[in-house]
Amino acid sequence: MVCPKCGHHFRLSVEQRLDVLCDQGSFEEFDVELRSNDPLGFRDQLRYRERLKKAEKRTGAADAVKTGKARMNGRQVYLGVFNFFFMGGSMGSVVGEKLTRMLEGATKDGKPAIIVSASGGARMQEGIYSLMQMAKVSAAVERHGAKGLPYVSILTDPTTGGVAASFAMQGDINIAEPGALIGFAGPRVIEQTIRRKLPDGFQRAEFLLEHGMVDLVVPRGELKQTLSHVLDLLMGR
Repeated sequence: MVCPKCGHHFRLSVEQRLDVLCDQGSFEEFDVELRSNDPLGFRDQLRYRERLKKAEKRTGAADAVKTGKARMNGRQVYLGVFNFFFMGGSMGSVVGEKLTRMLEGATKDGKPAIIVSASGGARMQEGIYSLMQMAKVSAAVERHGAKGLPYVSILTDPTTGGVAASFAMQGDINIAEPGALIGFAGPRVIEQTIRRKLPDGFQRAEFLLEHGMVDLVVPRGELKQTLSHVLDLLMGR
């Protein structure tokens, strides 16, 4: 899923992402039974419950993130991987709960944690319940770090909104894929707000690297080996 001519990185499914990062057959999924409900009785053109059913039928996924533990070049890691094809990877209460449980499990077992973000941000259909997940997951990241354990954030296209404004940018190391759109509000919204033309490449991974917002930009084919090396350093090996 990388163009051999121009190097463009196409978006991956969760299963493809796990194939890239994890040793074959090593992934064990957590919390498969969790499903979003409809705390606000939200409706726009469709009821929220109908949108959830359509997204689940289309993707085969229960919600916008899959969490679990796996081996990465023989090392056990805990990880959460966003599914952008489930309602734009939006973060609702289930996403926040699954990521928090994953981080707490990593903390308890003394293992490194990795989150692969691909999200449009907080899920508007859950209102404040969605926004609360920013603080909840960030608190779990802080408790994990207080135990001296590494958390690596991988930012893929796109990583925006409340996800970018919280745990996606809180890694001990923040690694972006080439060309990924990363930021809070999108560039079109910003241009319309400030009424100015933005620089070329604004909010893309390379722009953020130049301005100190991410630590590395790593092509997908090198990501697993780079992660292993980073974890060796952070774990003191």
